[in-house]
Amino acid sequence: MTDFILVRHGETVWHAENRYAGRTDVPLTPHGREQAGALAEWAVTAGLTAVWSSPLSRARLTAAPAAEACGLTPRVDERLYELDFGQGDGLTREEMRQRFPERLAAFLDDPVGNHLPGGEDPRKAAARAAECLADIAREEPNGRVLLVAHSTLVRVMLCHLLGIPLADYRRVFPHLLNGALTEIRVEDGQTALLRLNAPATDQTPDFH
Repeated sequence: MTDFILVRHGETVWHAENRYAGRTDVPLTPHGREQAGALAEWAVTAGLTAVWSSPLSRARLTAAPAAEACGLTPRVDERLYELDFGQGDGLTREEMRQRFPERLAAFLDDPVGNHLPGGEDPRKAAARAAECLADIAREEPNGRVLLVAHSTLVRVMLCHLLGIPLADYRRVFPHLLNGALTEIRVEDGQTALLRLNAPATDQTPDFH
């Protein structure tokens, strides 16, 4: 049994304008760095056994203070990159509507069957992220792992692991709050959702 605490990185400079941030390495805001500090305060008593993150700096810089607080060496896996949003990267939804209105409408209707032009297939992204978690679970069979990644990647991975149709990821999980805690348990190939979007100030509940 391995517990994973999934965290979306801290707020970035594109947050206020709600721009799609895929592979572009967008920096954290001062508030984002505060969220990383709050996560580190929570981590001290969370019983973590490992800390993993996406290679993008907004994820690494959110994970690093928590790892340091726990005396752990943060680790990075390329399978935790955010989805590549292709032509949508760096744009707001309104800007996409101006540049490729029909493709945006199709994406909003079915974000998996009609992913953004030039972007990554969400099915492949969910599979690579789930494969990463499975590898970590084998390495940490009784572990409690903090994993800092990205909003869309975590949502499609949750659907993949929980048996929810991937096309519903925006409806079932409309938001992942920056710096909040989403916890899952992986045991015998099955996944349970223990909590979603909990503040990093929350104490760790007893799920046993």
